[in-house]
Order: sequence, then structure tokens, then C-alpha cells
Amino acid sequence: MQEATANHPRTPLAQIDTPAALIELPRMQRNIARMQQRMNALGVRFRPHAKTAKCPAVTDAQIAAGAQGITVSTLKEAAQFFAHGITDILYAVGTVPHKLPQVLALRRQGCDLKIITDNIAAAQAIVDFGREHGEVFEVLIEVDTDGHRSGIRPDEAALLDVGRALHAGGMRLAGVLTHAGGSYDLNTPEALTALAEQERAGCVHAAERLRAAGLPCAVVSVGSTPTALSARDLTGVTEVRAGVYVLFDLVMHNVGVCSTDDIALSVLTTVIGHQVDKGWAIVDAGWMAMSRDRGTQKQSHDYGYGQVCDVDGTVLDGYVLSGANQEHGILSLAGGSGSPDVGDIARRFPVGRQLRILPNHACATGAQYGEYRAVEGGVVVGEWSRFGGW
Repeated sequence: MQEATANHPRTPLAQIDTPAALIELPRMQRNIARMQQRMNALGVRFRPHAKTAKCPAVTDAQIAAGAQGITVSTLKEAAQFFAHGITDILYAVGTVPHKLPQVLALRRQGCDLKIITDNIAAAQAIVDFGREHGEVFEVLIEVDTDGHRSGIRPDEAALLDVGRALHAGGMRLAGVLTHAGGSYDLNTPEALTALAEQERAGCVHAAERLRAAGLPCAVVSVGSTPTALSARDLTGVTEVRAGVYVLFDLVMHNVGVCSTDDIALSVLTTVIGHQVDKGWAIVDAGWMAMSRDRGTQKQSHDYGYGQVCDVDGTVLDGYVLSGANQEHGILSLAGGSGSPDVGDIARRFPVGRQLRILPNHACATGAQYGEYRAVEGGVVVGEWSRFGGW
């Protein structure tokens, strides 16, 4: 982290072209410390998901704090982080046959790349390709513990079928993995704690079934930011994965696992005009700057395309980015009702005023940029590259 900022000139935000993606350094460091301390207390290895920031400087900070290995969502990410020097990588998306040559190439270069599957067809393809090329792939079986997305349910016969196919086929059956993505739909501590236990129990049960059938299962990997921060006991779990915690966002705020003061990512924008009769200020951050993710729309508090803050990061209560075109954002009072005094919008938000917008979804907003500005004390202290592409 020091290397990323040590020689960078301290640049006032007023000199930064907009829109720009900012990472508030003290908030990010606090988020990293909070999660790592929690994992240490629960006695599990922590493998952060790098897809949120896709940024070497951020991942370096997570590893420096105690993370062991990383999780990625694409093989392009795996290749980029491996080139950066990280070797212990889990590719946590089901592997299909046409991606196996890429997996093989990375492993042959020295990357300790692990893959996952949740079906017999893919498992058999992994076995056949591995035998053909003399490679023992390290594979985890994805388990469905909440009906959210992919995976085999812990009690399904298919779990043992896939395990036996991989093991008998000469691959290394490394363990089981699950992701409690359903936690994003919750918003009370009690519900989050209950789902965290459901996630743990289901994944541990799957591991126990494999072991009872005489199959190896060393790794029991669980994770989502809400459940990682809500779990009270992780008995039987060996590692946890979480990603968005490092920056947080408005969806996580609505879920209840962070405050707006924890959200480290924001978009710096400038007021470029007004529609006074509508109670609008127009800014130069549209959906190309914020993304089209409206993740808060179905939650208890809809923030439109983002929460408006002063340039120092102070939340301006009631004001949101209520609408967006490609390069234009519409700033107004929440609900689109306009101000009681429509002229107030121009007085409060004059042309040229800089603001920050907190994002709905940090992963999606970060994906709009090739770099981040690291900010501390209201000035830019570093420019951090972000990996792009698939």
C-alpha cells in the first residue's frame, strides 16, 4: 500500500477531471481490518474475492492484512493477478470444457489455480481433459445452501456422483464450496445470522457426506459479505470468501452490514447545469459512470443511481441521483418530487460544484473505470490501476 502512494503528488480533488472513481483510503483500510479480525477470531482462513475492485493495490492490502489466496470470477482475472505475483487462486465459477485449456496453461505456468463444478457432465470433461494432458486438476464441488444460484443441494445424490467421478478419474477432489447470495435479500441481524448458520451447516453437511463415502474433502469454503459479517460460529468451515466488504455500497447498507460512512468507493462528479422547474441539477456522472445497476430499487430504501454527498464525503440527506442517461445524471430530492422552492436546486448546487455519489453496487460501478484515485484527507494520494476485460 505504501508503495502505491509513497511518491504520488498530493492532488486536490478540484484538479481531478470528472467523473472519476475514488477510494477513500482510511475507510477501505478499516473495512479490511474489520473483516480480517473477524475471520481470525472465528479461526478460519480468509480468501477475499478480487472481482469487486479488480485492483492489485487493493488485493495487496488484503493480503498484507492476513488474507490467504484470492477468489476470482473470470480466468482473465486469474491471469492478471497471477502476473501480478499472486499464485493461490480459486476460480469460483463453474468450469466448462472450452475453458480447460486456459486453466491448464495457467497451472503449467506455476499458478495454483483451483476450479469448481456442480454437475457430472463438467466433472467428466475435467477428468477426460486432465487425463489427456497428464494434469491433476484441483476441483471443489459447488453446493447450494440457499437456492440462490448454482450448486448441488447438500443431500442430493449428485454430490457423491460428482465426487466419485472426479476422485476415480484421478483429479484432486479438494472440497466443497458455497455462496449464500440469498443474504442480499435480507435486512435484519437475526435473518442474516440464521442464513449464515444455514450456509455453514449445509456446506459442512455436504463435506461430511463426501467423507463418509470415503472421498477426500479437505476444504469447506463458504462466503458472502453479509454472512461473513454475521456468522457467530464457523465450526467445520476451513475458509471464508467475501468481496464487496472491502469497499461496501448502498445495497450492503440496506442489508444492514455497513453504514454510509463505511462505503469507500464513490464517484466524483461536477454539476454541469439545471432544470430548475423540475428541481433538477444535472451532473456529468450518468449510468456510464455509475453503472445501470439499480440494486436498491427492490430494497427498503431506493437510492436511484446513487446517494449524493458533498465533495468531502458527507451525505446530503434526501438528495439522490434519481435518473441517468449515458453521460448525464439527474440530481434531485429522493422520490423525484422536486424542491418546495425549485430555485433552491440551482443555489445549493451551482454549476461547477463537485460532489461525490455513493454507488448501489461497488462491483458494477468499479467496472466502469480503468483506474481508481486513492483519497485521504480530501486529496488524491495514489492512482491505482484496475484490471479490465474478461
